[in-house]
Amino acid sequence: MRWASSLSRGSSTAEAFADAAQALEARLGGSQPDLLLVFASSDHAGELERVATLARARFPASLVAGCTAAGVIGDAHEAEEGPALSLTAAVLPRVALSAFHLEMTSLPRAERGARAWHAVVGAAPEARPKLLLLADPFTMDARGLIAGLDLAYPGAPKFGGLASGGRRAGENRLLLGRDVHRSGALGIAFSGDLAVETVIAQGCRPIGAPSLVTRCVGELLQELDGRPPIEVLHELHASLGVRDRELMRHSLFLGIEMRSERVEYDPGELLVRNILGADEETGAIAVGAELRPMMVVQFVLRDARTAEDDLRRMLGKHRPSGSPPAGALLFSCVGRGAGLFGRPDHDTALFEDRLGPAPLGGFFCNGEIGPVGGTTFLHGYTSAFAIFREAAAAT
Repeated sequence: MRWASSLSRGSSTAEAFADAAQALEARLGGSQPDLLLVFASSDHAGELERVATLARARFPASLVAGCTAAGVIGDAHEAEEGPALSLTAAVLPRVALSAFHLEMTSLPRAERGARAWHAVVGAAPEARPKLLLLADPFTMDARGLIAGLDLAYPGAPKFGGLASGGRRAGENRLLLGRDVHRSGALGIAFSGDLAVETVIAQGCRPIGAPSLVTRCVGELLQELDGRPPIEVLHELHASLGVRDRELMRHSLFLGIEMRSERVEYDPGELLVRNILGADEETGAIAVGAELRPMMVVQFVLRDARTAEDDLRRMLGKHRPSGSPPAGALLFSCVGRGAGLFGRPDHDTALFEDRLGPAPLGGFFCNGEIGPVGGTTFLHGYTSAFAIFREAAAAT
């Protein structure tokens, strides 16, 4: 297995593709890649059909896929402003690839069950596929897509993000093979000699103590350990230092423990969800997730320092004992990057520091896709990594 990634900041789409392609070819030693991923800034959106044509001519054996984005990642660098085009390629011996594009109208209905999803994806569940997903946030129900694929392929890694190159329906582009779509979602299933590890860094740290949900209705949290949540929050606020009190005003979230079978509680693997509102009269709060009685939850705060510490810790769990990963993809929220950390290449540099140099591509997303506790979710303010190794090397 061999991966390579390149980045061009040229304003001419044809020249940017040629520059990035030339760098890929040098790094692949002349091997034709089986997969070519293209992530393009919105400056190149109108020329993505041309990119598809150029890719077919230069890499005829490759499955080509990608999307437009507000910022792209290539050659382990983050390009958040101005024209940018990244190419990430992989030579994948003993790996089968199947690709699909879906519109909302073609999403399999729940009553048709898992087999309908198997037919769409083109991979049998016994093949244990790994699924890359790219979707348009304006025209695709990403949560419905993820839920259907989790039903069809339970436990299979699913990773990716929502295109961020447009501000309304029809402005994003999804590239798959010869076709450029303005809506829907695309996916690639990897089957065979390939292992994928996912790292989901949500950038939060817990405050206070874990609590049990003792009363709730849907997304409405009514009691924590038998007490109104607002009462718990008031006590928590009084116990914090000045800096954390300030963060509570604008960076407070709820973390939800998703592993019912977990013996050891790990606050770094909570599912982080927004607090949507509060009712001072009843003491209840609304959160962006379905709740169940006896769930373990904990309030969390998010800031740049916490985001860095969380990413460092999560990547440390995947430090290789031998060689670095063969390749990796990063799907990072548009709310991270230089705007959060005050400097470019923060997450990509930390990746290299923790796991060693590896071909790393990706883009900045309007929502990041990845698993927490064995279930796939759509995240925000998150960096979601997919780390690729040969299956034999990962065991």
